[in-house]
Amino acid sequence: MPAQVVSAWRRLTSAVGAFSIAQRTIALIGVAVLVLGIAALASWMARPTYTPLFSGLEASDANAIVEQLRTDGIAYELSEGGATILVPETDVYDQRLKAASNGLPGSSGGGYALLDDMGVTSSEFQQSVTYKRALEGELASTISALNGVKTASVRLAIPEETVFVSERNNPTASVFVETESGVTLSADQVQAVVHLTSASIDGMKPNDVAVIDADGMVLSAVGVGVSGSAGDRATDYEDRVRTAVQSMLDQVVGPGNASVVVAADVNYESAERVEESFTAPEDIPALNESSNRESATGSGQGSAGVLGPDNIAVPGEDGESTFITESTVRNNAVNKVTESRVIPAGSIDRQTVSVAINGAVAGGLDMTEVSALVAAAAGIDDDRGDAVTVEVVNFNQAGAEAAAEALAAAEQAAADDRQGALVRTAIIAIGLIVPFVLGLIVYARRSKRQERKPVDIDLTEILTAPTIPITALAAAPLELSGQPIGTDATAMDRKRADIRSLAETDPEKTAEYLRGLMDDRQPA
Repeated sequence: MPAQVVSAWRRLTSAVGAFSIAQRTIALIGVAVLVLGIAALASWMARPTYTPLFSGLEASDANAIVEQLRTDGIAYELSEGGATILVPETDVYDQRLKAASNGLPGSSGGGYALLDDMGVTSSEFQQSVTYKRALEGELASTISALNGVKTASVRLAIPEETVFVSERNNPTASVFVETESGVTLSADQVQAVVHLTSASIDGMKPNDVAVIDADGMVLSAVGVGVSGSAGDRATDYEDRVRTAVQSMLDQVVGPGNASVVVAADVNYESAERVEESFTAPEDIPALNESSNRESATGSGQGSAGVLGPDNIAVPGEDGESTFITESTVRNNAVNKVTESRVIPAGSIDRQTVSVAINGAVAGGLDMTEVSALVAAAAGIDDDRGDAVTVEVVNFNQAGAEAAAEALAAAEQAAADDRQGALVRTAIIAIGLIVPFVLGLIVYARRSKRQERKPVDIDLTEILTAPTIPITALAAAPLELSGQPIGTDATAMDRKRADIRSLAETDPEKTAEYLRGLMDDRQPA
């Protein structure tokens, strides 16, 4: 080996050999942690990157694809409850091609791929059904791509076009959505599903889409929309009006000094209403007008007369007669207005607003002005029969004070719990750390004591020798015990070397010995 390497190795071994047992233990722990970290990093870097092979699989298709991967010896992982299969990125395309050659996945929703299998001999009915299935599959695939949606199914009801029907019904759709565990679709997501479905079908309106989740909850109903049932719409309306009025009164009389209750009568029936009205335009000429006049003048025999008494005819008088006939036909323009309205369930028929104001702060208030403000904020319609009632009453403060005390007690209890948790955590940490540190200190000191070489020296004999004064003992150059002092060194020199060694290893003990001897040698 090169001399530099040997020299570096010797320096390293000598440096390690100079470590105490505690230092060696800490060094070994550090080296072990470093080795484990390097091994974990190498394992993580050597791990292949997994990419989805297929997602949204049925159980049968997932089982067939997993069997194929096991046969080929390809590593894989399952996620989303087995609906998604992950494989190393380098094997994705090969396995997709192999699965496609085996007809996997076979439980696909189809989509527009169904149109590829249609032949030229397909009937009109088959073409219509296949096209509807393709639309349903494409919509289901798109909705399933939303965050939180596990699977989706779409069913379309498209009326058949015919010339024998004067009014055509709008197409409708029903969407079944199954979400992932613990996920609930928000109103915005339901609105997105509704608009996505309605915009994909010609003539479909957002109110014609029904959305139902796996728990049987109606998220959007036909004719109602995303806002829910009629009761939900009434509740939302009452909450909105109450919040607006309460916010205004809090600014007028102060928070907690006004109570607002809104009651809305809701129409739970849905209907469709068609009205036609006709009006005659003013100062507008007729569309067309025709007149006919006919007149005749002449003389002749009179009539046979009239019946007289006893049914005997009385002769009439002879004379001239004139006949004139006039007729006018005028076709005037007529305004025709046809109005068709769909009245959904949940429309407000009547609402009432009740306001109670604390009498302690109502001294300088004009109740007429307050009533007008409340009516304006709530959108009161007198023609509809809405009513507003504002009364001044004395509020019961006992409940508020009890609630405030309960809230303060709850906050104090929560603070005590947090402080107690911190104290317990600190005690546990101290109980774990302090014994460990004390154990290390005791172990290090015990190891250091074991490394010391015991020295058996009779200080009394050395210090009482007349040839070695104490000043000379402190100033004499001593050598370390165990090292060669010289061939002419006397026994006294070796003892002095031992004293020097003891002074270096344990100076406090040496000083105590010297101090005690000096006290003993002083004259009484």
